[in-house]
Amino acid sequence: MKPIRLIELFAGIGSQASALDRLGVNYQPWKISEWEVNATASYKAIHTNDNNDYAVGLSASDLTHILFTWGISTDGKTPMTLEQIQKKSYEWKRTVYNNFKATNNLGSITNIKGEDLEIKDRDKFSYIMTYSFPCQDLSIAGKQKGMSKGDNTRSGLLWEVERLLDECEELPQILVMENVPQVHGEKFIYDFTLWLRFLESKGYHNFWQDLNAKDYGVAQNRDRTFCVSFLDDVVFNFPKPVPLTKTIKDYLEDNVDEKYYITSDRAKELIDKLIVEGTIPTNERTNERTNERTAINLTLNNPVSINVANNISAREDRGVSTRRSEGTGIFEWCDDTEN
Repeated sequence: MKPIRLIELFAGIGSQASALDRLGVNYQPWKISEWEVNATASYKAIHTNDNNDYAVGLSASDLTHILFTWGISTDGKTPMTLEQIQKKSYEWKRTVYNNFKATNNLGSITNIKGEDLEIKDRDKFSYIMTYSFPCQDLSIAGKQKGMSKGDNTRSGLLWEVERLLDECEELPQILVMENVPQVHGEKFIYDFTLWLRFLESKGYHNFWQDLNAKDYGVAQNRDRTFCVSFLDDVVFNFPKPVPLTKTIKDYLEDNVDEKYYITSDRAKELIDKLIVEGTIPTNERTNERTNERTAINLTLNNPVSINVANNISAREDRGVSTRRSEGTGIFEWCDDTEN
């Protein structure tokens, strides 16, 4: 019943903050940790109206030193070197600095300490800390290097959260994690169990479950693991599924830029296969083409029409593939029969 102070580790564009916005929850964006400069710019555009110039009085050298200390990145994979930051324009540095200050961004999780989270006055505020750590080394779309402590993988940044919690004099009352289901798969269940045991040692009561977006109103087959941890000994139940009332067609725009059309040889092969197999809609009475759009798998391996989108991955720009149930596309007849 207390006002919430939200701490978002691995914040990205602030999806958790957006969820609280939609729920109309009384909360305050307290701190975030996000090293990627473009994600931080998006977070600011979405969640704040703070256009203050915090860089007043700071020289290019000052800004270079501060940004390097924060551990910023432009690709979300590697931190920028001191030399790379030095080569950036003064205006670029000012913009990045102001974006970080406006969003209370502490920078890379590897460079911050528990005291930086400023968890205080817990009698007046409920602190929710989210830590949806990188999934690249867990996902089947990646190389599955894992998340073991000391292996220096991106998914292994989970253990930076352990360090922060150990450093905090006061703990957040609630923790929320979201990640791919492989986080508790056979290959990684040992590390996941270690993590849950650590949280228990700090006094948390853990609840975790796989939830699929298609069961909660979104026409996408996106299965994710959620873990909610409470310092209080409470009874918690995940929300029950609700009937899906939308299909992919409900999300389509009437006019689509040509750059989103796939024109590769594989696309032609897929279209020919769909036509032969009768997947493409035609008028049942006249057997002629219809203008109706059809959602399809973007795969040459048993392509079918679908109403719920496949899981959208970070590699959706690769177009047509040979993997089963891969990608999601829309088929529509073009006025130009040569295309």
